Amino acid sequence: MILQSRRVWIGGQFLEAQLEIQEGKIQGVYPYGTKGADQDYETKRVVPGFIDVHTHGAYGFDTNDGEPKGLREWMRRIPEEGVTGILPTTVTQMPDVLTKAVANVAAVVEDGYEGAEILGIHFEGPYLDMDYKGAQPPEAIAQPSVEQFQMYQKAARGLIRYITLASEHDKDFALTKYCRSTGVVVSMGHSSATYEQALMGIANGAVSMTHVFNGMTPFHHRNPGLVGTAMRVRDIYGEIICDGCHSHLAALNNYVTAKGRDYAIMISDSLRAKHCPPGGNYDLGGHPIEISETGLAYLKGTKTIAGSTLYMNRGLRILAEEAMIPFDTALNSCTINPARCLGVDDRKGKLTAGYDADIVVLEDDYEVCQTYCRGKKML
Repeated sequence: MILQSRRVWIGGQFLEAQLEIQEGKIQGVYPYGTKGADQDYETKRVVPGFIDVHTHGAYGFDTNDGEPKGLREWMRRIPEEGVTGILPTTVTQMPDVLTKAVANVAAVVEDGYEGAEILGIHFEGPYLDMDYKGAQPPEAIAQPSVEQFQMYQKAARGLIRYITLASEHDKDFALTKYCRSTGVVVSMGHSSATYEQALMGIANGAVSMTHVFNGMTPFHHRNPGLVGTAMRVRDIYGEIICDGCHSHLAALNNYVTAKGRDYAIMISDSLRAKHCPPGGNYDLGGHPIEISETGLAYLKGTKTIAGSTLYMNRGLRILAEEAMIPFDTALNSCTINPARCLGVDDRKGKLTAGYDADIVVLEDDYEVCQTYCRGKKML
């Protein structure tokens, strides 16, 4: 199959080009019109597929449900917002719930599914700080433990690829170092770490930060905290929720400008309520939540933010058009940067010969015209 457009994202710019796709891979890239095209997208933007490394659920399903049907439906339908790679993300709960959740993801991966590729599991908690737990259930927060994590990783059949933890509570950084040594990305989040403590976390293996500005010590000019660390240490990754609500547009601009083109990672941090009709009863970690008119979720009856219902394509629009981040930097944050963070940038994140044919066709208003997951049309 050959598809083409006068705006194909190659080398950090749009070119008139065509992509030849065979067996789920981009076999070749040619000038526009070189070969007979099966699909001509004319002037629509053709970009790499989006990768969401922090998302709890959608379509009424949550990772912690541990139900294969819901997970398969999520993967099948999420390409409608341009997502082609994903880390189903847990939320802090008791060991039996988390064990079932990660085992379910592993079983679905082994048995097969359609749609966005599951690149691993993001294990958010239970090793978090009580003061910065946010909406994470306090009764299930635990001290970091290599032995317990090994139990979860065994149930996940090695699929936990990314963990959020409060490294200041990790004695001797034992779990941080263990995860790093076994190829698991360590991200500091839901943490009360000072600037100095955060630097020690980085020195012992942390390479990312979870939803910067949210669930962490704030920036102060005499006490930089985790936010200050995220902006000062430019060669570690940092997630950012780009809904314009979790963080002010000016804060989005400040953060991504500080990180540059290569280390900011856009996430949705979405809940089961995403892509669901307004109203309804939802929960997170066994606690009831309510969805506001802005799409933000709150613990019911409180002002504690509990996640979002952000679509990734709309996050890209907000970052580029409202936060005024250059398009190439904004696009990198949901394509090559998360791919590089996860170590899959040898096959994901670019429209390059030999890479997976994960492709999104965008309208000028950022709505998704078509998504290809490993060469297969999904819409």
